[in-house]
Amino acid sequence: MQLLSADEGVLATRLARGAIEHIVAKKPKPGLTLTPVFGEKRGVFVTLNRAGQLRGCIGFPYPVMPLGEAIENAAVAAALEDPRFPGVKREELDSLDFEVTVLTTPVPLECDPEDRPSHIEVGRHGLIARGFGTSGLLLPQVATEYGWDAKTFLDYTCEKAGLPARCWHQKTTEILTFEGQIFTGSFGGSV
Repeated sequence: MQLLSADEGVLATRLARGAIEHIVAKKPKPGLTLTPVFGEKRGVFVTLNRAGQLRGCIGFPYPVMPLGEAIENAAVAAALEDPRFPGVKREELDSLDFEVTVLTTPVPLECDPEDRPSHIEVGRHGLIARGFGTSGLLLPQVATEYGWDAKTFLDYTCEKAGLPARCWHQKTTEILTFEGQIFTGSFGGSV
């Protein structure tokens, strides 16, 4: 996957911010000239934080739509559709910070289940756990933010999927890894 440049990262954050402001605050969308990378299908997540606490996080782990469209859709969904939180209100926009994480395509971790922790690089890899008709995902930055080692990261990813924490030891649980390029912004200042 070709990485986004720093300038493209700024465009990604402006796109996310503009999509949320358009829907929540009824502002016009910014007139951005996007580079060709925004037309490529990519996975992406948008994470909203308020005072250092999660306020919403929604995304697309797989490259199912062009990156520009995926950023806008994920941003609006993170603001209004995350079932863990009420929708973002106009008056709280200036207190929000956000991240746009552009993902590589998830790939299965091909090793014996007991060896999985040694194949995960905390801070670099994000994880998806799948099994028994359910799945859960944690972004690469989550393990770093909480100071987890690879085994703890695996446990929490399984729990996020609604599975027992230690199920990553079983062959019936599929573990996938991906990487993410993170760009940050805020509503109170410029991006």
